[in-house]
Amino acid sequence: MQIVLLSGGSGKRLFPLSNEIRAKQFIKIFEHGTKHESMLQRVFRQIKNNFPNAAITVSTSKAQEKILRKYVDSEVAISAEPCRRNTFPAIALTAAFLKTKNISADEPIIICPIDPYVEEDFFAQFETMASLIKKSAANLILLGIKPTYASEKYGYIIPASKDNVSQVLEFKEKPDAESARKYIHRGGLWNGGVFACKLSYLLKKSRELLQTDNYADLLNNYSELPDISFDYAVSEHEKNIKVVRYNGEWKDVGTWNTLTEVMQEHSVGKVYFDSTCENSHVINETDLPVVAMGIKDIVVAASADGILIADKTQSSYIKPIAEKIHEPIRFAEKSWGTYTVIDSDNHSLTIKVILTAGARMRYHSHERRNEVWTITQGKGRVILDGEVKNVSAGNVIEIPAGMKHTVIADTDLKIIEVQLGEDISVEDKVLWEDLI
Repeated sequence: MQIVLLSGGSGKRLFPLSNEIRAKQFIKIFEHGTKHESMLQRVFRQIKNNFPNAAITVSTSKAQEKILRKYVDSEVAISAEPCRRNTFPAIALTAAFLKTKNISADEPIIICPIDPYVEEDFFAQFETMASLIKKSAANLILLGIKPTYASEKYGYIIPASKDNVSQVLEFKEKPDAESARKYIHRGGLWNGGVFACKLSYLLKKSRELLQTDNYADLLNNYSELPDISFDYAVSEHEKNIKVVRYNGEWKDVGTWNTLTEVMQEHSVGKVYFDSTCENSHVINETDLPVVAMGIKDIVVAASADGILIADKTQSSYIKPIAEKIHEPIRFAEKSWGTYTVIDSDNHSLTIKVILTAGARMRYHSHERRNEVWTITQGKGRVILDGEVKNVSAGNVIEIPAGMKHTVIADTDLKIIEVQLGEDISVEDKVLWEDLI
């Protein structure tokens, strides 16, 4: 059994904590022991508890590949989309990727989004689905979630019976509440986007609908592939399809409203409530304190990229507003740590850089800007045009335009980086081969 986790979205509904680089699955918001973990970390932990030796591949966008690698084990494979399309192209590309790894064409593949909020017994269903794919004649096995209310947000799977495993009669897209109640009365199940099939089936569908199952061809022509979901392209046209009923807890925590429902605490970060606050949550990623007084049914989220103050119900409708915001990203996680923009104007950019112990930046140079680094905490080494220098708190490093440079963190390392120039741009970067 191969498990494929889909991790391609940007999570516009979780503004301002999510952006094109740090999607919702990377936000550390769930309490786990003495720390907080992200949706991604929670799902990986649950899968590993069920299947310690699970073979996992993550399908993600190229922009998220480095941050993803920071959080997953080295044996986890990554299939990176050159640009964002939809779930069918992403799954076809991943199937072709698995083919290059000599995975058997008869191998059961479990496809699952990376961000469901579930208990561990949810992932135990994967083994049942894989077994059905091996033993039954079905081409697709879906996992249908027993609804807890007449939701208008989810698609519905209509089974032929209310048995634990049933043939699928039809699919219904997001309905109104009255239609949803009728579907549930018929035994309808929420479609959580989880399914199983053989690798050969995915490759066959790729050949039929994309004219190739060759990894290099798909990769090189990815931007030209149709922007279509797997459900529309494949599932809704498949006649030989069954569904496994899941009766446990399942939540799509894609909005602030649903996310706060599963948070174990009402605040994250420097937050102070007075005694008159009710059913409110505050998530604060800044170093400034947030004080909340007399608020009810409110969510507040503060980061370097903005501040959200919203009624919980209304927060579900943030996506159209968030899509109108076209500000440069001021906070991002990288494979080596994080950066936060502190100040910017037409001729300078000031950034706080934090590298984790053992991490390093790529060896690079800039053609149109000078940089000044001030080490404020920790110890490390910088390489400037091939010369290695030890650095620690208080050291100042000047890097003129054209100079090759990098930094290696021997301990956790904090740097205030000032960029100076007339045309400061993320595109102004030339990569060089690392020296050490």
